[in-house]
Amino acid sequence: MLKKNETVIVGFILMAILAGCVPQANPEASANSLSRTAPDGFRADENKIGQMGSDGEQMESNAQQMGGKNQEMENQVGHQSEEETGKEFQERSTEDFSPQPSPQGQEEKAGDCAAIFQYPPANLEKITHIGPMGSLHGEHVAPIDHQYYQNFNNDEANIEVYAPGDGIVTDIGHMGSFRGDDQREPFDDYRIIIKHTCTMSSIFIHIDKLSQKLMEGAPEFGQQKFPNIPVKAGEVIGWFDSNVDYNVVDKAVTINLIEPKSYAWDENRLHIKDPFDYFSEPVRKKLIAKSLRTAKPEGGFIDYDKDGTLLGTWFREGTNGWQGLRLERYWADHLAIVYDSIDPEQILFSVGTYEGKARQFGVKDNMPDPAEVTSATGLVKYELVESRLYDGDAQWDFRKLVKGLKMRNGDNVQGVALVQLIEDRKLKVEVFPGKAASEVNGFTAEAQVYGR
Repeated sequence: MLKKNETVIVGFILMAILAGCVPQANPEASANSLSRTAPDGFRADENKIGQMGSDGEQMESNAQQMGGKNQEMENQVGHQSEEETGKEFQERSTEDFSPQPSPQGQEEKAGDCAAIFQYPPANLEKITHIGPMGSLHGEHVAPIDHQYYQNFNNDEANIEVYAPGDGIVTDIGHMGSFRGDDQREPFDDYRIIIKHTCTMSSIFIHIDKLSQKLMEGAPEFGQQKFPNIPVKAGEVIGWFDSNVDYNVVDKAVTINLIEPKSYAWDENRLHIKDPFDYFSEPVRKKLIAKSLRTAKPEGGFIDYDKDGTLLGTWFREGTNGWQGLRLERYWADHLAIVYDSIDPEQILFSVGTYEGKARQFGVKDNMPDPAEVTSATGLVKYELVESRLYDGDAQWDFRKLVKGLKMRNGDNVQGVALVQLIEDRKLKVEVFPGKAASEVNGFTAEAQVYGR
């Protein structure tokens, strides 16, 4: 199996949250196989830490490509048992967290289900930083809908994962392997959903080891189960080594993605905002202090769409929106022209297929601003360049918290993108790998039309 800090990205598409105040397994879903998946993670290769994943990152994509055997998981991490670790956290946290009544079991309706979590998703003393939502890399062509709790100086599964609030674990997936833009070896970690209220759930991906209680309901390698296991706020539910992904899906909230129908295949994306908003003080303050993003919202966001402009996420016409034409490369016809999640002054051009792979680029001279490009602007030429985050004069190494990271563009032009808004929600696009702006005069018959 491949260790997470020796790879780049893997993950699952967010499964639809099961309806009802008492979570029940979906009777139409297979309890033995994972059916919907997506690339996932903000990971750094052990030999390439400091490079955003321009080679593409991977995930589980097809139940037929999954298999293998369940591996034995230890019930203890290091010298501490689950009980001892949880007790230590409770003792350490007495002054930091003031427990409040859980919303679980209260009468709930849209707008009233905002659980206020009293515990962080992971042990903040053992991570170096939090990567915000909205980043772009590899097969994550559109802004990423989860955060990353990371410590790439660590290689043991000894960083605690906590249930941020009371809830029920309704879904456990045991990660498998798949073919994306590049072949990746199997992963052996877990994705879980905790349902907190009728409308709200927490989703974790890449937990390396589950607590003994969760292991009793865990599936075999490459499979999925719906166990309905109650957990309490602050309970240790597992451990990870270098990265765990986290977000909150809140069906009482709908964010500003222009065409909701485009997200029918993964409708959870319509209900995801900054997870920090769901944590009480002083937890929220501690989370913000660990975030790489300093602009508001500090936890990041994904709904960049600005109607009538170039800014935001696009899908090639006739490709089923987020779902795409083929499950194994559903991102192939995605396009995003947005700002960097950490340095919001930096324009990024993210395309699902560039010489056969998903790629992300900076834009030479960092202009024109996509928020100011309209149908009246006419044809725009973006020269595409490599871009990296810098800590002062040094390229950031992913290993420490740095506030105020700045994205810098390289000098070598990789290609040219022609874009033109032909209507408020219709965009003509053509990408020319290996060309400079002076070599491209206009669209050819290969140009494609994208919509929201």
